[in-house]
Amino acid sequence: MSNTTSDLQTLWDLIKDIKFGMLIHRHSDGSLQGHPLTTQNKSMDESSMLYFFISQKSEMATRLRSDSNVNVSYADTGADNYVSIAGTAQFSDDAAKKDELFNPIVKAWFPGGVTDPDLALLEVRISHAEYWNAKDSKLTQLFKMAKSAVTGEPPKNMSEHKELRVS
Repeated sequence: MSNTTSDLQTLWDLIKDIKFGMLIHRHSDGSLQGHPLTTQNKSMDESSMLYFFISQKSEMATRLRSDSNVNVSYADTGADNYVSIAGTAQFSDDAAKKDELFNPIVKAWFPGGVTDPDLALLEVRISHAEYWNAKDSKLTQLFKMAKSAVTGEPPKNMSEHKELRVS
């Protein structure tokens, strides 16, 4: 496991075009609950942070204030790329960051703009990430699985798998 700039760039490259991440948090009854959220980042910054806008009044905001441990998962099934990110959620009052990330789509949910009192900027500081990145075409993957079915040997080198510890 490592934390190189190259690894973080690979992580960003895998998630940057995925419209929604599933943010998972602990519900008050102890169960896990997920919410689809749009990642607002324009890039992965040096602080290894993901940004989301949510409602201050939402149940999710209430839960995150009492338990900030989260997971954000991304899937690009067309490219066979999967990412799981563990981290800590916190709310930010950084007006400049809100202004930088705010866009017309967000305005549909928060018509008052960046000063909307219900707008909360949620930061997820990445502590651990894991990804599976298929390098082969679908045809090659199918061939490897068919060969595996015939030989009884598990398929090899189906994808790149990597874990990152981020501090």
